[in-house]
This record gives sequence, structure tokens and C-alpha cells, in this order.
Amino acid sequence: MTTNANPMTSRPLYGCMGLGGTWGPEPYGPAEIAAAEAAITAALDIGITAFDHADIYRHGKSEAVFGELLARDAGLRSRITIQTKCGIRLADGDRPGIYDLRGKTVLRRVEESLTRLRTDVVDVLLLHRPDPLADPDDIADALASLHAQGMVRRFGVSNMGAAQIAALQARLELPLVVNQLEMSLHQRAWVEAGVLLNTPAAAAHGFPSGTLEHCRDHGIRLQAWGALAQGRFTGRQETPQERATAELVAALAERKQVTPETVLLWWLQRHPAGIAPVIGTSDPARIRSCRQAVGRPPELDHEEWYSLWLTARGTPLP
Repeated sequence: MTTNANPMTSRPLYGCMGLGGTWGPEPYGPAEIAAAEAAITAALDIGITAFDHADIYRHGKSEAVFGELLARDAGLRSRITIQTKCGIRLADGDRPGIYDLRGKTVLRRVEESLTRLRTDVVDVLLLHRPDPLADPDDIADALASLHAQGMVRRFGVSNMGAAQIAALQARLELPLVVNQLEMSLHQRAWVEAGVLLNTPAAAAHGFPSGTLEHCRDHGIRLQAWGALAQGRFTGRQETPQERATAELVAALAERKQVTPETVLLWWLQRHPAGIAPVIGTSDPARIRSCRQAVGRPPELDHEEWYSLWLTARGTPLP
């Protein structure tokens, strides 16, 4: 077993995908900068110091408005960690969206992100999605170059399984320190896969076996995007099962004198893998409702954790 020194913890990160205005070609302006400032201020106020980006978010406008704020506050950059991703090409007219992790593309995308962010270094770079045509040796050369030039401090992946991570790590001298996956009380494939092995229901879950264990054993911090389940258990509910889960979340929140959002984040943080939730809302009030998940350890016992899982899944365990 090998372990890597990892600067990331299970403290939540702020996900910047909602910043920068629309997903269209419209430029951002003062209103979008002000909205980004309100969201980032709320995140900083509750103790969040790690900010998650991707080059494609709002067609680059999320990084750009963040860069505007860094330019306004000379001391902010030294107080935070900036993480970004590359590897997805968005659809554009007749040109379809694809994945592109060619080394030359990775180098160019990082240069563009640094320009938009108005910084000379990214603290963590994630490869956003697996590219079936990517040559792992080519990727490794690109990442080594980025590190040697001082453009990226650390590296990780997103939406990858254990075998993909291992194949890439075998070609890298630098350790991979993050794997970001969709994980929440709604998106439970990551936990379901571990208990449905050798049951008929296993075929319905495509989560790659052994990924959590691989990450834990190799010091790769798991980050959860979609951690608040798009409001399914704290706002809108579309099914009786979601309503039952929301009622339980609210009851636990009242009992523990915390917000419902805190209960959802605690459910992830309580897992022994030390999952770090990514808070993606751009609503400052909702960001602040996550304060207790930043400043306190998860206060869910064994029975409470299972009660949330069982209510959300709607059926008994096998």
C-alpha cells in the first residue's frame, strides 16, 4: 500500500459552476461579477477556502468572474486553494461535444484557465472525464511539464474508476491526490455498489468496483459533486420516496439544531473515506446554511446514517 501527502480534507469546497451568468455566448458584466462576489464572500464567511472550477463552466465565464475578484483583492489568492478541470470540449453548433485529454490540449487549456483566473498557478488540476483515445504516456508528459513550469502544483482526476486511476498513476512520478465523483443521498451508486455485489440488483449499478477502496488506500481524496442532491431533500420533492427522505432530513436537523443542508453533507462526511462535499449553489443564503458542515465534525451515529440511506433507497438492504 502507498499513501500520498494530500492537502485536501473532508471540509467542503465551493463549486463555482453557477458563477458567470448564462451558458450561452453572452458576456458577463457587473451584475454577474456582483453575484459571484456575493457567493464567494458567503463561502469565505463560513470557512471554505477551496474553490472548484472547470474550464467549461459557463464557457469559461465562471473562471473569468473569479479572476475579476482575485484582481480586486490582492490578498485573496494567498488565502485560498484553486482547483480546476480540463478534458471536455463543449458542443458548438454542428460540432459535437467530446472528451479531449491529448497532451497538447491539456497544456493549452491550463494556459487559458490561468489567464481567465488571473493567477500564475493552479493548486490542483483534475482531468475532467476519461478520454478513450487518450494516451496515458502523453497525458503524463503534459502533467509533468505543467508541474515543472510551476503552472500546476498537484493533480487529480474526476469521474474515474480505480483501474483508470491506477493506469495513469503508473506513468506519473507525482501522486494523484483527488478523485471527484457524483455522490449524494440521491446519487448513491458509490455506496450501493459495495453492498449489492452478488445480487441481481448489482447489474443496475455501474459504479466501478473497488474505486472507493483504491482511493482510500492510496491517499486520494474523494470529492462529491452534486452533494446537496439539487435540492431534492431540502426544497423540491418529486416522488413519495423523496418526500419521506426530506421529512427525515428535516427531523434530524431539528433534533440536532442544524440546517437540513448540514445533515445531507454530514451523511457524506460520516463515511470513513472522508468524502469532501462540493457545495454548488450560487445562493449566498444556502451557502451559509452549510456552515455547520464546515466547522463541526459530522454528528450522525450509525443508526441515523443508515436510516437516511434506507429511507432514500426505499427498499431494505439485501
